[in-house]
Amino acid sequence: MLKRIAAFLLLICFVVFLGAFLLVYMPYWFKNESYPLEYSEAVNRYSEEYGIDSAFVYAVIRTESHFDPNAVSDAGAIGLMQIIEDSFDWVSKRLGEDELCFNDMFIPENSIRYGCFMLGFLYERYGSYELAAAAYHSGMGEVDSWISSGTVDKSSPDTADFQGSNTRHYVGKIMRAYDKYLEIEGRS
Repeated sequence: MLKRIAAFLLLICFVVFLGAFLLVYMPYWFKNESYPLEYSEAVNRYSEEYGIDSAFVYAVIRTESHFDPNAVSDAGAIGLMQIIEDSFDWVSKRLGEDELCFNDMFIPENSIRYGCFMLGFLYERYGSYELAAAAYHSGMGEVDSWISSGTVDKSSPDTADFQGSNTRHYVGKIMRAYDKYLEIEGRS
């Protein structure tokens, strides 16, 4: 009988210890596993160079490719930041580069550089992360038409009702991830 009680008490101690360990460790693990900070050297360098918040860049990478440098979308977008060939050509022209080819977007450094350039351009053009995300997803032509038609108010993009549930959903995912990355970096 005493052996059963001792075994039962040992089991209870183990469960309490395991529970306490998980309570302390799991939030840290979950946050870091769900919101990784991979490729930080390139993200920090190019986000600073092109004037875009690094937390926003992480949010885009997480949403676009889940940090898989070999990701390929149904639309033909590739790499960490899911660059399509037209965007690759557009950025290459603006950077005055001709030594890279589209498949070089599978290289994380290149994808991050091109993605940061584009995000920086979009943020400067529209003045908000919501509209930059919408343009990254749907294109500048779409966002410009929503603004000119009055569908989207450039002065309060956080309340924008983007046409097309895909864009609305995408912008929501980006902004939630952006808020989480700001929290992780202690800037929320």
